[in-house]
Amino acid sequence: MSSKNKFFGTDGVRGTANEGHLTPESALRLGQIVADELILRHNDQKDHRPFTIIGKDTRRSGDMLESALSAGLNSAGIDVKSGGVIPTPAVALLIKEMGADLGIVISASHNEPPDNGIKFFYSDGYKLSADQEKRLEQKILSDQSVHVRVTGEKIGRTTPLLGAADSYASKITELFVKETSEKPLSGMRITLDAANGASYKTSQKILEILGADLVTHFNKPNGDNINLACGCTNPEVLSKLTKEDRSFIGISHDGDADRILLCDENADPIDGDEIMAIIGCHMLKRNELSENTIVGTKMSNYGLDECIRDHKGILERAEIGDRNVMEKMRSIGSNFGGEPSGHIIYRNHNTTGDGIVAALAAIRVVLQSDKPLSELRKVINKFPQKLVNLSVSKKTEINQLKANDLIEKTQAKLGEQGRVLIRYSGTEPKIRILVEGKDEEYVISQATKIAESIQDEIGS
Repeated sequence: MSSKNKFFGTDGVRGTANEGHLTPESALRLGQIVADELILRHNDQKDHRPFTIIGKDTRRSGDMLESALSAGLNSAGIDVKSGGVIPTPAVALLIKEMGADLGIVISASHNEPPDNGIKFFYSDGYKLSADQEKRLEQKILSDQSVHVRVTGEKIGRTTPLLGAADSYASKITELFVKETSEKPLSGMRITLDAANGASYKTSQKILEILGADLVTHFNKPNGDNINLACGCTNPEVLSKLTKEDRSFIGISHDGDADRILLCDENADPIDGDEIMAIIGCHMLKRNELSENTIVGTKMSNYGLDECIRDHKGILERAEIGDRNVMEKMRSIGSNFGGEPSGHIIYRNHNTTGDGIVAALAAIRVVLQSDKPLSELRKVINKFPQKLVNLSVSKKTEINQLKANDLIEKTQAKLGEQGRVLIRYSGTEPKIRILVEGKDEEYVISQATKIAESIQDEIGS
């Protein structure tokens, strides 16, 4: 592997399965290095045989990568418990429940079926820090041989973790029942888009146990249909389904179910900023928000700042990425935060973004306030915003783009009443162009002009 290549992105390893860093050979080496760096060097309990939990989404390539990772871990003396198809947040929760040394998720989240990814959770249920990933990356991309080998009885084994999905579903159900009642969703019609992904069993089970009149879509994964014309990156799909089903609430996941999109009873989509406003303001009213602070990101709409401030709260902004949101939450003691994309972290219940927990938290507000989502969403008055995602052929430094003058002039005119944010995706070959301000016509015009300039220069 070339030392010039970056291994980790904003959320683990991500790319086309069976190419680059996501071949069986790379995964086996990764398993050995992770065993040495993250487990064996810190395992001073001689009576404890170290083990890792692996979960995955429904992609065809998941079995291939899991087998290779498991072989690498086993060769270093690490047992593997395979949880099968389970959501990312299920792995984070099960690590702590079972006392595992490490958790691994094989998923490319919202990406298309040919892609896959690998991300890690440490023994405390939190994602690896940027420093931990950097140390791993340096070793992985080096030519250094891996000498972590054991023989005989010390070789690890891989066994199925029976009932992993049921265990996660039961835990989430119990948490929600404690906050509401035994069958809190009784009589409530809900549309669920499971994205043919990791939540196709768990979310349905949770909602049905809680009494929902559930209509489920895209819950028949075949290995090649995850996120295809479904899931939370396709709000128009959830809107259409919610309307056709005549549902009170629509819920849509991404491939690994750590994100969420909602629709109100009018079938209008509700994004992450609105979900944070609904839940966050309710928590402030009930004195449930630690440090009176929500953590968003640089992508969060300025309307969220105003909304939280009006309710005597504080919005702190982290760098983009749910790991950065969580790290900021931990540093200041906040228990709630998230991203506009729908990564919502309710730290009372899990250590990472959890789509079904976020949906239930929003429904809890509906039940306790006796107001529908269409009313609750009015708590936030969002600034006009235009987001353009462009596929790119290369990643030129943003300050060296020909559009940089236009970007600076746009920001100068918007002043403190708006912003321009340009960044490359850490998981896809894309650049994201966000313009936000109070003048909607100007926002749309400038976002279009900037996008056209970048498209001409580096678009694919």
